[in-house]
Amino acid sequence: MGGDLAPEASADAYRRRMARRKEVQQQRVGERNLEKGLVLVFTGDGKGKTTAALGLVLRTLGHGEQVAVVQFIKGGWQPGEAKALELFGEALHWHALGEGFTWETQDRERDRQLVQQAWQRSLTYLAAADRKLVVLDEVNVALKLGYLHLDQVLEGLALRPPLTHVALTGRGAPAALLEHADLVTEMKLLRHPFREQGVKAQAGIEF
Repeated sequence: MGGDLAPEASADAYRRRMARRKEVQQQRVGERNLEKGLVLVFTGDGKGKTTAALGLVLRTLGHGEQVAVVQFIKGGWQPGEAKALELFGEALHWHALGEGFTWETQDRERDRQLVQQAWQRSLTYLAAADRKLVVLDEVNVALKLGYLHLDQVLEGLALRPPLTHVALTGRGAPAALLEHADLVTEMKLLRHPFREQGVKAQAGIEF
């Protein structure tokens, strides 16, 4: 560890520690030369799952690659991210194919139909060699609600070209999906202004 966590009091001893640490790190990086398309899952009860995936979207677009975002469940409003990313034109294909939360739609069969339509759209992007990143936003929720089957998702992931990444977001990701993933991040809720303070959803924060 560096900074004030290092036990060395003198500057020379600290530099020696950091030099050794640099050698170890360079060796570790040099040994890891595999490149592959990754399955990344962002789940948990905390805020930030979609935000994390959209950070990957921006990063990928910044490298001149093409991206597709398919939003399950969501679709009753246009989020700020979709507006801001319009400047990337055809490099980003964005589809919000839901009609809102289940308590808003109140139509289980309609929700199921929309999820299946969103999944069919997703398959076209998962199989496309020109899309470096595919984001399946809230697909974990669609799985949790039973509107989509895990086998469908795993079969779709298998369609990807070798270097295509896919990010799957939403709370309640099933254990079998987590086992299949290369990276799993669980957002943990510690405090939320809506719950503790009665603060409404605000532009730029929630949407």
